[in-house]
Formats: sequence, C-alpha cells, structure tokens
Amino acid sequence: MKRPPTVSRAVDRGLAPFRGKRAANLLPRARLGGPVPWVIAIMVALTVLAMGCALALSNLAASARGDLAGSATVQIIEADDDLRAEQASRVANLLRSDPVVENLRIVPEEEIAALLEPWLGTEETIEAVPLPTLIDLTLVAGAGEAQIAALETRIVQAAPSARIDAQEVWLAPVLEALQSLRLLAFGLIVMLAFTGAAAVWLAARNALGGNRDTIEIVHLLGGSDEQIARVFQRSVLLDALVGGLLGLILGAAAITLLASRFAALDSGMVAGGSLSTLDWVIIALVPLFAVAIAVYTARMTVIASLRKLL
Repeated sequence: MKRPPTVSRAVDRGLAPFRGKRAANLLPRARLGGPVPWVIAIMVALTVLAMGCALALSNLAASARGDLAGSATVQIIEADDDLRAEQASRVANLLRSDPVVENLRIVPEEEIAALLEPWLGTEETIEAVPLPTLIDLTLVAGAGEAQIAALETRIVQAAPSARIDAQEVWLAPVLEALQSLRLLAFGLIVMLAFTGAAAVWLAARNALGGNRDTIEIVHLLGGSDEQIARVFQRSVLLDALVGGLLGLILGAAAITLLASRFAALDSGMVAGGSLSTLDWVIIALVPLFAVAIAVYTARMTVIASLRKLL
C-alpha cells in the first residue's frame, strides 16, 4: 500500500540526517575523543615497525646469500714459514687447474694482520704469532657440498695442514636465525591485524548499545540496516584515517631511528639490510590496509548486531 505524500515527506525528513554529513550525529562524540583512533595508531605504528624489520631482515638475508654464494676460503695452518709457503704454492696450482674453481686470490699477510689486530693487539704481538695462509676462492655456479668435499680431499692430499671453509655453510645457522626472525615479524603483523579488528569490533558494539534507542527510532521511520551501517562506517573511517596516519608517522620515525643506530656500526653485512624505495612503499600501504580492516569490521559488526537486536 502506497504511503500518503504527507507521511512520505515526514519519513524523508526523519531520515535526512542519514543522507549527509549529519549522519555522524548518531555517534555524538568528538573526533579523537574515543579509544578507536589511538588504538589504531598504536596498532599501525607497531605493524609499520614489524613490517620494516621483516623487510630489512629479508634484504639482509638475500644480500648475505648473494655475497657468499659460491665463496670459500682455504686455510693453510703451518708454523714453519717455508713449509707453509711451499704448501700454499702447491694448493694454488691445484686450484687453478680444478674445474670447480672459477677464480682465486692469495690473501696478503698484511690483510690478515689487519684483520687480527683488534684481537691480537700491536704489530709486534702479531709478528710473534704464525699467521695462516688464506686463499679466497670463487666457485662455479651450482657448486654444492659434494663438490666442496671432493675439492677438500684433493687439497688435503697436496697440503695436509690445509682445510677449506665454505662461507655459505658456516653462515647457514645465521641465515636460518634471520629467517626465523622474519617469520616472527610477519606473525606479529598478523596478530596486530587481529587485535586492531577486535578493538574496532568492541567499539562498534559499544556504540550500538549506547545508541540503541536512536537506532530503534530510525527503524520505525523506515531506516534500513544499510543506512545505519554507513553511519558507523563513516565514523570508523575518519577515526582509522587519523589513527593510521599518526601510526605511520610514529612507526617510520622508529624505523629511521633504528636504521641510524645500525648504520653507526659501519658493518657491511648490516648495510645489506637497508630498506629500498619499494620497501618504503609497502610500509606506506600499511595504514590503508588498517583502514580497510577497520571499516570492514565495523560494517560486518553493525549489520550482524542489528539483525540480532532489532
């Protein structure tokens, strides 16, 4: 049955607040007056920090693998200088003719002394200690543990006091630890996302409970669940935008501070974990995902609650 024009105009006037900016009056509180923006800001800041750490660890592991892949070092540990030099010459000739070895370099004693100086002290102390001969190797692509083991057998036959160390092998526990930390960071991101969604869910339910009388009147005037849900979506959207922007600023500041502290270590390995432009773009997208999660959670919470309560 069609409503009389007078009743229709009355209903339209009653629903007018739900068609513009005045729809936000259903939640009569000042912006930043509730906990939602601050909770979202904290969640976004922690997520940005965790994402930055995860990306930095990924870059660090990739850089370490790239630098050490196919690298090995031969050590000739012999106290007698003449015998050590003779063994080093035999090993170098053997390695130059081995198809597994792509390139080699005999490390000068001055470099070895410079590396040991922080631990052994002055030059006089270092001269009193017999230094090993080091030969840096670059292996062909695809050289695995079997090829390295066979190469070590041939090296030991030529020089009994020699041994070979593949950097990628002894660095494997470090890379595994970095992988574990990276997975932990991503797990923390997922937990923070659930925590933020839970906070929005609680806030939406509290807002529904506090405005139940108003919502009942809106329903009596012909308002739909969709209209009411849009009101809550608009409110949560503004809160999430403010909180997300604040969280992004705080998280980016924390990442920049940590990066400056690690850069002060002046370590080549740490430098491999620096963030690229693409990484910063990914980090900048975190607040957008937070806003999307907050709005979607608010919408689903409101619609599900209205179907049960009204």
